[in-house]
Amino acid sequence: MEEEIRLFFAKNPGAAALYELFQGRVLAEVDNVRIRVQKTQISFYVCHMFAAVSLLPVRPKARRPERYITVTFGLRRRLSSPRIDQATEPYPERWTHHVLIAAEEEIDDELMDWIREAAVFADKK
Repeated sequence: MEEEIRLFFAKNPGAAALYELFQGRVLAEVDNVRIRVQKTQISFYVCHMFAAVSLLPVRPKARRPERYITVTFGLRRRLSSPRIDQATEPYPERWTHHVLIAAEEEIDDELMDWIREAAVFADKK
């Protein structure tokens, strides 16, 4: 899988370090995680997908850093935080949130609380 991840970040290799830190925390804090590298995102599953990392440009180019990853996760509720770049409700009581991460310190306990909550939510589907 390391080769697949390297290829995923080939156009933005600086973002790979952010991904590796995020992946490490997810694997340490969520049980029974499976990871699937796809063309446009790297998905994290328990029973169902609960989070993904992509290079989705969720901010206008003028406000987007050169090195970033976008972390996407689903919750039953809509989060109210300045860290949330976009939130949509594709299904009733299913909110998809996108958070742009540009620095290691942004992969913090608050983000990981949301990720753990998303894993529990996905596991109950």
